[in-house]
Amino acid sequence: MNLTGQLLIGQNEVVAAGAAVWAVNPATGEKLEPAYHGGGHEEVEQACKLAESASVAFRSTSLEDRATFLETIAAEIEAIGEPLVERCMLETGLPKARIEGERGRTCGQLRLFASVVRAGEWLDVRLESAMPERQPLPRVDLRQQNIALGPVAVFGASNFPLAFSVAGGDTASAFAAGCPVVVKAHSAHPGTSELVGRAVQAAVAKCNLPEGVFSLLYGSGTLLGQALVADSRIKAVGFTGSRRGGVALMKIAQSRPQPIPVYAEMSSINPVFLLPQALDSRATSLAEGFIGSLSMGAGQFCTNPGLILAVRGDALDRFLATAKQTIVNVAPQTMLTEGIHQAYANGVEALAGNDNVTLQGYGEAGSQPNACQTGLFSTTANQFLADESLGDEVFGACSLVVECDDLDQMRLVATQLEGQLTATLQMDDEDLEVAQTFLPILEEKAGRVMVNGWPTGVEVCHAMVHGGPFPATSDARSSSVGSSAIQRFLRPVCYQNLPQALLPEALRDTNPENLSRLMDGKRVVTV
Repeated sequence: MNLTGQLLIGQNEVVAAGAAVWAVNPATGEKLEPAYHGGGHEEVEQACKLAESASVAFRSTSLEDRATFLETIAAEIEAIGEPLVERCMLETGLPKARIEGERGRTCGQLRLFASVVRAGEWLDVRLESAMPERQPLPRVDLRQQNIALGPVAVFGASNFPLAFSVAGGDTASAFAAGCPVVVKAHSAHPGTSELVGRAVQAAVAKCNLPEGVFSLLYGSGTLLGQALVADSRIKAVGFTGSRRGGVALMKIAQSRPQPIPVYAEMSSINPVFLLPQALDSRATSLAEGFIGSLSMGAGQFCTNPGLILAVRGDALDRFLATAKQTIVNVAPQTMLTEGIHQAYANGVEALAGNDNVTLQGYGEAGSQPNACQTGLFSTTANQFLADESLGDEVFGACSLVVECDDLDQMRLVATQLEGQLTATLQMDDEDLEVAQTFLPILEEKAGRVMVNGWPTGVEVCHAMVHGGPFPATSDARSSSVGSSAIQRFLRPVCYQNLPQALLPEALRDTNPENLSRLMDGKRVVTV
């Protein structure tokens, strides 16, 4: 499949006239053809107009047709084959195995949402029978189900060129809900985005859906994204990126005449608490596992363990000694973009230059462009509490160990942390009583609380929560991973006294889809 650099608006290929963006191989600095000229207000207008025109028809598709559409997208992505993997490797510097794994995750979550759509639980169908004889007042016939919000704007992420990008989790869950999607591709991997975009475009055509169900736009800077969020036809936004970028989009969305929700995943340092018995009995293995998690993928994961908390003493000294011995052998890895690498270098430099911070060790330095040198630092709990900057995320393979005087001080630090995607308790059985005192704090701070293991790695399944209090996300009530992500793009509608012929199929007495429904307060399935 040849890359053209064109925007995909519905079924049309559009040549834009905005500033050009080229992908750059971060491992070599080589500029990759073709140029991708950014769209402007005219292209946003075209895409949003098409999305609006497709909205009612798309949300009205049968459960089977929509599920088939999601499965068709997955099949079209897989059909691209090696050219997708090769282009993605060139644009990101990521190894082949990582790209192949991410492609599998992308297609897997599309198929997961297909199964979710077919099951129909997300409709949350509720029926209350009319009670005309009830005293002192009769009750009318009331029926409720969820419907799609409408067109959704999705912003591709830099660190997951497939799984959080053009056909990633935000797009898949929006499609599952019945929402047309307009994607703003990330400028770091436009070629990968075009290949996947053409796969989605082909699936729209094969499934005979309105062309406005999907569009793909490019644009450097912030103007195109701002115009997209400000467009009155967009009803929700999915975003994965920096806190600054997410907050900017939130402000635009809230200043509209009709404000809309922005589901932004932004900043998290994912604290790990080393409880006393676990640290004493497993200091060496904990340190080795920690460095492995920290350095995985150059630390470019939103669940990277950026903060370690423990009580000072011999056990923590052993942990730090092993961590320092391990980190020196960590090979440098190419970061995704020059900008990400520079931001990482600035963050490491700030820690190294902070008088309240102690350098524990660096990994191997790299000579190639944009090489990430793993870094480990430490500070005291008093210093951490006094310096808000120490709680800032350094996106990459860098972590800070906080040495606490005792467990009370460690709990105090926990209460002062910002919202997080994850919080981890490393514990043994003897730590259970202590863990019970931490759990209520961590429940309020994080969307996912773990025991043992390390936070890197997010399972795409029904029970996953990938969200958390601000600034981890803009809305702690939602998840961007897992089947519950569909709820972000739905709203409930109640139908009062409608005749059967006018009701949505899921609410009719015949229940043609055999859906599970809440009828007069009892869960039943009509077959």
